Amino acid sequence: MTSETYRNPVLDADWSDPDVVRVGDDYYLTASSFGRAPGLPLLHSRDLVHWTLVGHALERLEPAAEFDRPRHDCGVWAPSLRYHDERFWIFWGDPDQGIFQVNAPQIRGPWTRPHLLKAGKGLIDPCPLWDEETGEAYLVHAWAKSRSGVKNRLTGHRMRPDGTGLLDEGKVIVDGDRIPGWFTLEGPKLYRHDGRFWILAPAGGVETGWQGAFRSRGFFGPYEERIVLEQKDTDVNGPHQGGWVRTPSGEDWFLHFQQRGAYGRVVHLQPMSWGPDDWPVLGDDGAPVAEHRRPALPPQPPAAPATDDDFPGGRYGRQWQWTANPGDGWATQHSGDGLRLTCVRSADAHDLRKLPHVLTQRLPGTPSAVEVELRLDSDEPGARAGLAVLGDAFGWIGLQRGTDGTVHLVHRFAEAVAERERDAAHPRIAPEGRARLRIEIGAGARCRFSADVGDGEGFRASGPVFTATPWRWVGALLGLFALAPAGQGHAGTAAFTRFRISAS
Repeated sequence: MTSETYRNPVLDADWSDPDVVRVGDDYYLTASSFGRAPGLPLLHSRDLVHWTLVGHALERLEPAAEFDRPRHDCGVWAPSLRYHDERFWIFWGDPDQGIFQVNAPQIRGPWTRPHLLKAGKGLIDPCPLWDEETGEAYLVHAWAKSRSGVKNRLTGHRMRPDGTGLLDEGKVIVDGDRIPGWFTLEGPKLYRHDGRFWILAPAGGVETGWQGAFRSRGFFGPYEERIVLEQKDTDVNGPHQGGWVRTPSGEDWFLHFQQRGAYGRVVHLQPMSWGPDDWPVLGDDGAPVAEHRRPALPPQPPAAPATDDDFPGGRYGRQWQWTANPGDGWATQHSGDGLRLTCVRSADAHDLRKLPHVLTQRLPGTPSAVEVELRLDSDEPGARAGLAVLGDAFGWIGLQRGTDGTVHLVHRFAEAVAERERDAAHPRIAPEGRARLRIEIGAGARCRFSADVGDGEGFRASGPVFTATPWRWVGALLGLFALAPAGQGHAGTAAFTRFRISAS
């Protein structure tokens, strides 16, 4: 790679189902956040290659009672980001509730509370379009068979121009069952270009599919189709679902994801042009590019979404999300640095997957070492805190207060089918009640745990290698937590300092 080129992926972590919009010289991206809070991440770039996380559009998931516990694969699916009438708009589908939208005058808000545009089961992947030529507005969405019994089709509606409601019952405008070889058509993004309505939508499944394009002179069809991006002889499986953006100079680019197991859905940037037959050409003649000339945009300094955190004043950075809507008092602000988590009492202390009070961020997509310092400030027997790799299987290393009053270093895990955790190594004394925790993440998301308990021996490996796993739709997460067994009264706190992720 040279200063004139970039390499894919441009976002090497789980920024699932990305969509992108340009406003002036700025580019903004959002992605699925599923059941985590805050939701709807907002990223910013000036060159389409380097991105920073600038906030979230959804403070809490609604209805709140549905998300006071982890629902890892539910919640916010496949949002669309648009700019219209001097406002930013995000539409998304909750597969169990329907289609929502929020909007704001600035990307950093304030964002409106979620408005339910269309209620129903299995309504996913919505995308609006305001037709600047006619003043009319439209919406297209896909279907989740798991909730509705329907899939492989796209439904179109006329929409109120103010985005508050739909004007008809909807009509199937693309039926994938009628296209030979197509299945699991989803993720539509709707555009107007050169007198036509365009839908860019993937099919074939996230791990093995392709990106399609559809065009029609009228919104309700009929549509022609073409495959415009597929794996071919590259190592980019299932190039899938994303958004088209045009630069001020007229260059076209397409951002999409690639499913990478425990790493989730990483984001690639593809060049885009228009062929002599007026169909889009993505990548290198329809194949994903690994390296390419940068967009013709002003050069920007290297940047990436933040990962490290010193937790100034006890506050955590934008990169962190809870595994459900946050509760009062989980994290305490104070005058110094470091994250102070309450040891929340729970009957589910044996299974991190069931806990809403795990503070998470995305697993890095490249080999890395994760470190954090931990001090357990709890005299409650069974109180514990640690650093976790969380998926449908999980592993963690941390500290626990014993019934004899001593603090032990413990390392535990649970397989995907297990109902509770068990030891991955023999507990050992942490004489000062503190430890430096480390997870080395190697190729294939294989994780090696180690810890330094301050006994002069430095970092010592703990237990066997643990291979991170995703949930069904969500990549594996790094997590910090503090908890205590069910009971009465305050159970103390845990202090985390100097969270770092470094290349290894």
